[in-house]
Amino acid sequence: MASKKYSYAVWRRKSSTAVVKLFKSWSGKFTVTKANGKQVSLQEYFGGNWYMFDNALRPFLVIDKNFHKGFDAEITIRGGWLAGQSDAIKLGFARSLIIEDEGIRPTLKSAGTLKRDGRIKERKKPGLKKARKAPTWSKR
Repeated sequence: MASKKYSYAVWRRKSSTAVVKLFKSWSGKFTVTKANGKQVSLQEYFGGNWYMFDNALRPFLVIDKNFHKGFDAEITIRGGWLAGQSDAIKLGFARSLIIEDEGIRPTLKSAGTLKRDGRIKERKKPGLKKARKAPTWSKR
């Protein structure tokens, strides 16, 4: 598949990074390569968590319910867990679709699929147990 023409996008959410390669074809296969090198389908990757699966495919569903069947995708995931990974994949798909066809940008933008959620974990500060949690204070 690497020799075919594709659109490419890298996107992040929390501590997750998704590299999305979107191929124009009619099979509708989405393959996820995990950090350990194993490849699984996107549906299998999210297991029974349908909310995360639908969230990842949201840019396709905004345009048309069966629009995703016109593409193949190779997705590489690093870091984070399912919620962050799902959002990173969603944003990667949206960016790749815009590269394919600039005309769908207003549709994706109005649906909110192009917004990056910049919230990340706050760093731990010296003298504290966590980012804001202080040790128990004792008067005596």
